Amino acid sequence: MLRRFMAIIHQVKSINMNLLSVRIITADIKRLIDFYERITGIPLVSYTEDFAEMQTPNATLAIGSTRTLQVFGGSDVAAAAANRSSIIEFKVADVDADYERIAELIAPYLVQQPTTMPWGNRSLLFRDPDGNLVNFFTPVTADAIKKFAGK
Repeated sequence: MLRRFMAIIHQVKSINMNLLSVRIITADIKRLIDFYERITGIPLVSYTEDFAEMQTPNATLAIGSTRTLQVFGGSDVAAAAANRSSIIEFKVADVDADYERIAELIAPYLVQQPTTMPWGNRSLLFRDPDGNLVNFFTPVTADAIKKFAGK
């Protein structure tokens, strides 16, 4: 399976495409900025009152208010607090330690305490205040550790 994954990575690199950012649309940008700063410890940069970003070494989490939808074609393009199909994932050094650190904050949003998944990651699942599913995970098996090395 790891060999297939590496072949796919090689193919994607030859396409010259790189996923850089995921954006959450929210009706309460201040609340989400505060939440993501508190769970990650990473400050978000607010470029306007309607748009902020969290930079990590491999990707960016962007948060935009519903007012930003006007530049994308109108308010029907996306709906705040309506996502039930995506998971925002953060690789962390020690998911159990992070759970202890944020347990009180995420208590109303907890989906699953740290659990080792069949694919080799230990995952903590919770929702943000808008209902978006968030996964903090730590690779724990040799294959998972190798897969995420350097990321």
